[in-house]
Amino acid sequence: HLLLHTRKKMIQLLFLIICQCAIRNVHSHNISNPNVILLMADDLGIGDLGCYGNRTLRTPNIDRLAKDGVTLTQHIAASPLCTPSRAAFLTGRYPIRSGMAAHSRVGVFLFSASSGGLPSEEITFSKLLKQRGYSTALIGKWHLGMNCESSNDFCHHPLNHGFDYFYGITVTNLRDCKLGQGSVFLKGIGKSISTLMETIGITLVSLATVHLIGFLKIPFRALGYCLLITAILLLALFFFFYNYRYLNCFLMRNHQIIQQPLSYENLTQRLTKEAIQFIGRNTNAPFLLVLSYLHVHTALHASKKFIGKSKHGLYGDAVEEMDWSVGQILDVLEKNNLNSKTLVYFTSDQGAHLEEISSSGEVHGGYNGIYKGGKSTNWEGGIRVPGLLFWSGVIEAGTHIDEPTSNMDIFPTVIKLAGAELPSDRIIDGHDLMPLLQGKIIQSKHEFLFHYCNAYLNAVRWHPRNSDSVWKVIFFTPNFNPEDSNGCYDSHVCFCSGRSVTHHDPPLLFDLSRDPEEKVPLTPEMESHFYEILYVIQQAVHNHTKSLHAVPDQLSWNNLLWKPWLQVCCSTLFQSCYCDYESKENLPEMHFG
Repeated sequence: HLLLHTRKKMIQLLFLIICQCAIRNVHSHNISNPNVILLMADDLGIGDLGCYGNRTLRTPNIDRLAKDGVTLTQHIAASPLCTPSRAAFLTGRYPIRSGMAAHSRVGVFLFSASSGGLPSEEITFSKLLKQRGYSTALIGKWHLGMNCESSNDFCHHPLNHGFDYFYGITVTNLRDCKLGQGSVFLKGIGKSISTLMETIGITLVSLATVHLIGFLKIPFRALGYCLLITAILLLALFFFFYNYRYLNCFLMRNHQIIQQPLSYENLTQRLTKEAIQFIGRNTNAPFLLVLSYLHVHTALHASKKFIGKSKHGLYGDAVEEMDWSVGQILDVLEKNNLNSKTLVYFTSDQGAHLEEISSSGEVHGGYNGIYKGGKSTNWEGGIRVPGLLFWSGVIEAGTHIDEPTSNMDIFPTVIKLAGAELPSDRIIDGHDLMPLLQGKIIQSKHEFLFHYCNAYLNAVRWHPRNSDSVWKVIFFTPNFNPEDSNGCYDSHVCFCSGRSVTHHDPPLLFDLSRDPEEKVPLTPEMESHFYEILYVIQQAVHNHTKSLHAVPDQLSWNNLLWKPWLQVCCSTLFQSCYCDYESKENLPEMHFG
């Protein structure tokens, strides 16, 4: 009897062990190889969403991500500009490491026929997930280059960086892309042309004067040639910018242009339809979907169902249409029982563009809440962005995390979830978010975060391991214009060098845990550890700088400028590069609840 009893107990114990292992295996299966949906807005302010305190814009679907998932309250973009921020997001590395941080004045790509872009040697999360058997798609905005040496080498194209499918635009959405929306180039070019004409005029008068008094004999034929060359260059410049939208604003499917110039009619619905169809094709296999909205970068647009419906003009209409799109994505996940198998992330590439004001005076930029500054600056308003993560049954609903995190963290997070190995031949600056999201750790792995303005180290954030403080040191600040404003309204964006900035010695010091609005810089009299904090941060800067290696500058003037031989055209230049294969396809009826 004793032997039988013992054997029975052993069988029960073995049964319990097997059950626990099975449960563990099921749980492990649920959190390995999940689907990944990454939703990225463009120029959305952290204060534009209800879940971050907005009370007038309606964003119930984005707020649903916060309610059912995790809200990151100190989520930081790796750059306050589109191109470098997106490069960091895809690679998990500061853009300075890949050459995607400009030493020139212009920090983003403006032309489809530029030769710069995300280098093919860079490893993106899409490349690694594709190797793990994921279906991968990018729908929407790319803004990381296209060609290198010919108009069809596609060296920087999304399909060369690990995406199986691409539907979207390769450059960016600008006012110049939409008739009646004005031009982002007009002010800058107008000043340059005016200065050029003044210089030419003064030079001609001076030369004529010295010729007439006999001081210097000037061959007037040479002057005539100079004037002719100048006139031809000005006409070419005028022609290029007059035809900007035909040359640079087009919609592609994979390598083919399907609409040139881009039509904004039902554009968000088309992007949403493509995303839903991609999910539908992959319900039984792991997939990666990056849905990179054109909203709310200018030129602003919204479909008829949303025009005039918000309390904040066209900008608000665009935000609310984007929220509708997010709802469509969440609904299709629920419909296909994919909630427990899918990690969903929502963010913006940087803060709101405060200087965006239409020619009629309507505000076309967003709201950064309590935070100072906006896009193109490393004040908190330029880099503190929404960070929402949802994964039913894996991430606890309604959680708020105040620790510093970065959009670079998505790279190691999804790589580890997919069972891939992090690259060992390069520095990865992001950290896996899952331990923080699941409460296994309570402090961010980011002790330091380095904030670049183009290629210039602008500020450093330090979160000491034994403290609740988050120190931020700022080495230089943009010169706002007007001076009492919150942006650089005269130049449309703030710049990073020269007379556009003021350097500080000693640098400005803030404790963001007590002064998130960056209102009052601390002094040695106000903070007894002032110089100790600066010393620690200087040591961190020294170590960080040592880790950098020289790489080709992808945003040099040579790589930024328009090159005619790289220009893509779906017809011919003589036909104004026009085609529209997209409008021939009928949109399915979509629900606007």
